[in-house]
Amino acid sequence: MASEGLWEDRDVRFDINPNQMKMRPGEKLIDALNAVEDTKGNNGDRGRLMVTNLRIIWHSLALPRVNLSIGFNCVINISTKTAQSKLRGQTEALYVLTKCNNTRFEFIFTNLIPGSPRLFTTVISVHRAYETSKLYRDLKLRGALIHNKQLRLLPQEQVYNKVNGVWNLSSDQGNLGTFFITNVRLVWHANINESFNVSIPYLQMKSVKIRDSKFGLALVVESSQQSGGYVLGFRIDPTEKLHDVVKEIQSLHRVYSACPIFGVEFESEEKIEGADDMGVDYQQDDVEIEADNSSDAYAAYFADGNKDKDRDPVYCEELGLAIEKLRDGITLQALWDVLA
Repeated sequence: MASEGLWEDRDVRFDINPNQMKMRPGEKLIDALNAVEDTKGNNGDRGRLMVTNLRIIWHSLALPRVNLSIGFNCVINISTKTAQSKLRGQTEALYVLTKCNNTRFEFIFTNLIPGSPRLFTTVISVHRAYETSKLYRDLKLRGALIHNKQLRLLPQEQVYNKVNGVWNLSSDQGNLGTFFITNVRLVWHANINESFNVSIPYLQMKSVKIRDSKFGLALVVESSQQSGGYVLGFRIDPTEKLHDVVKEIQSLHRVYSACPIFGVEFESEEKIEGADDMGVDYQQDDVEIEADNSSDAYAAYFADGNKDKDRDPVYCEELGLAIEKLRDGITLQALWDVLA
């Protein structure tokens, strides 16, 4: 996987660089619309909106470095409401409410082609497909994974090996169970209680090693911090069988990492415009860009969620007036910059 790890579906980023705009391994372009306005942050600016199996990307056509990347894992609500567009006037728009690092952002997109529902149908449908395919990407404990001693297969999943006699070492006495090794994950369940199980996607595996334990040599799976940083131990006898299973899991993990299967299935009925050319042409401006100025974009999309009443007034020396106390991380200058 990329050195930074998977962030595309789990983060909201503003004005990202060209490399971050590119599709990562396993990321697929589902739809692209070349006439979409970012009504919340860049009202009056025509742009291109791309929907992938991991995120929504928007960039200005006039100035591609002005862009957004909205991961589907951050989306908490998608709806349609009336908005005021500089290019289309009062019209129906797509509202996307997100939460990232305990901060809420609101995005409003307007399709500049009258009468076309494509923006709404694509984003809503792909987000639904993302939400219903989390077992491909998230570690799951005690889920409805097993039925009649058999693994409930995901749509794009294939079982490569079933290993009996696998002891889970999470308790002092251990629990005897079974491994299912597939092309997207490792699943273990207890033989006497199918609901005692764990599903570990290769996407969330940090390492798979053989280590010494109080039970002897054990297969140890360490999950990513993103999935909780679990350390799971399993014992398999004899030792030769243990080594064979570890090699198989490590090999499948490498194959998966080269081309991940994220599980989001959606087919667009219309041909994607410019699908063969996903690159964004960035023109090098002959100017110096001051760093640490991201708060402007940050404030433009800020959604003051769960605000039932006004905050307490405070005296502002800069204005010489009493104003409502600002949220943490927001400055008066940043708000002025947005208005400007």
